[in-house]
Amino acid sequence: MTLRFQSLAELDGVAGQLLDAGHSRSVWLFEGQMGAGKTTLIKAVCHRLGVPNTVQSPTFSIVNEYVTKTGEPVYHFDCYRLRDEEEALDSGLEEYIDSGERCLIEWPERIAGLLPPDAWTIRLRVENGERILETN
Repeated sequence: MTLRFQSLAELDGVAGQLLDAGHSRSVWLFEGQMGAGKTTLIKAVCHRLGVPNTVQSPTFSIVNEYVTKTGEPVYHFDCYRLRDEEEALDSGLEEYIDSGERCLIEWPERIAGLLPPDAWTIRLRVENGERILETN
C-alpha cells in the first residue's frame, strides 16, 4: 500500500487506512529519516485507536504505555537512543512484543534481531513537500 499526503489535516484519514490495513498485525515498525513524521503519524494512529492521553515520543524512556478508552494497551517505542539489542532486552521490549498487544516501534532497525518476522513495516519519506508512506 502506498499513501501520499501533504497536510496534518489528512493524518486522521491516513491513520484510519493504516488501522484497516494492519488490523491483524500487533507489531508495527515505523521507518524513516529524522523528521519524516513517524511520531506524528503514531499520534494519529493512537488517536484513532481511542487513546485519550497525550501521545509523545518516548525518546528518553524508550517505551510509553497508553490505554485506549476501551481498556486496550498500546505500546509506543522509540529505539533511537538504544546502544544495542541488549539494552532493548533490559528494557523489557521482548515481553511487550510477545504480549500480542499493539506495539508501535520507531527506529526498528536498531533492534532488528529482536523483531518478529510478521511485523508490519511502515516506511515514511518526504519528497517535494509531500509525505509518502509505503507498507510491506
